[in-house]
Amino acid sequence: MKKYLLHLALITTTINAADNITAWFSEGKINGNLRYYYIETNKKSPTVDSSAHANSFGGNLHYETSKLNGFSSGITFMSTNAFRLPDKVDASLLARDNGVRLENSAGGSEAQKSFSVIGEAYLEHFKDGLKIGYGRKAMNTPLLHTKDVRMILSTVQGAYAKYIFNDNTTFSINYLTHFKQRTSNKFTNIVEHVLGSQTKAITGDDKQDLILFGTEYAKDSLRAKFYDYYATNFINMLYTDLSYSSNLNNGSNWSLAAQFISQYSIQNSDENLAKTGSITGGKQISSNALALKGSYSLAESTFTLAASKLFSDSNKHDSLVLPWDGTPLFTNMITANNLFQSNYGKGLQADSVYIGGSKALKIGFSQKFGFADLKGLKASLSYLITDNDRFMKKQKDLNAVLSYSKDNYSVAFKGIWVDNNSDMKANGTVTQIDDFSQFRVIANYNW
Repeated sequence: MKKYLLHLALITTTINAADNITAWFSEGKINGNLRYYYIETNKKSPTVDSSAHANSFGGNLHYETSKLNGFSSGITFMSTNAFRLPDKVDASLLARDNGVRLENSAGGSEAQKSFSVIGEAYLEHFKDGLKIGYGRKAMNTPLLHTKDVRMILSTVQGAYAKYIFNDNTTFSINYLTHFKQRTSNKFTNIVEHVLGSQTKAITGDDKQDLILFGTEYAKDSLRAKFYDYYATNFINMLYTDLSYSSNLNNGSNWSLAAQFISQYSIQNSDENLAKTGSITGGKQISSNALALKGSYSLAESTFTLAASKLFSDSNKHDSLVLPWDGTPLFTNMITANNLFQSNYGKGLQADSVYIGGSKALKIGFSQKFGFADLKGLKASLSYLITDNDRFMKKQKDLNAVLSYSKDNYSVAFKGIWVDNNSDMKANGTVTQIDDFSQFRVIANYNW
């Protein structure tokens, strides 16, 4: 990392004279957030009866220079620090991914450690609507995301470019080599992170890359997205969605949206996964998902209804592969964090609505309280039913959130209750936990 930062520094010194370099740094901006997080997770079934919790304090500190001849550079320090830990620790605020990598355990000693990391360190150039850059960077796309639901962000490393055309169309292309999960301080090869010790057996090499192309269009009431994720010798993933919104005469508004996701193994992976004894039980990756969503808002109230279906083929590994913290389906709930799926080597697992054959229906309602002179207060409630022929019983999720924000401060209380929480292993085996509940308190100060 020191060599990497030194390399960036040497580049910047060649840009212009010393006085300009001084202004480049002195006119830069600092921002960040401080975060307190409490989480408690309870699981109960005939074979499992556990309760774990954790407290952590930390956040992000970000510095970015001003622009000099179109160049800017930035760096982000991220940290999560546990305190008052119990005997049974919920490691999802700490180094859980490190524990999975080093101990093959989400509850081992490595998983329960605090850590800090330089999550971002990049050099960019922007001119005439074109931004190009290289380094460590936070990136949000449907299937690869920062997933800001724990203490720190997931980030990637590589080269990236984005071009804005006519103020309503964005094109992007990214060549990504490494991924750092939100419960880790380690940047791992982006495909190795998915497959772990199986990487060479599946792809033919220990290291592979991800080429990510995206385009987004937004004008008036119409929005459209298309992304292609091409991981060499492993998988190609296509994502698209389209939405339309409209205002009504009574001050209300409505929107409709549709999305489609397609994934399939390619090259060496397509051949090797089909072999008897592979991690998927001899099945190639082939998944297709469709989802629809509608919403209606009146004053400070919003109602939503969403449905999704993951088409199933018993001859394929037909569950969505989401190892880089994307949870894209409209029916996704707070409980579908896929934290285990985005852990090192666990990318061929899945949960709930992302398991092949799952059909899901989600109902949601949110309410703001400005009418009662309680500006900044918001409550939301959502309910999800997921059915699948692989399940013994339907999964039922209830999520409730109460949040308040004012100026730079915010606090949120989240409750999660799940009947028959469902997980699928890489070989297609599905297990369910009778009762799953989780409670969170999250406090933020941003500046």
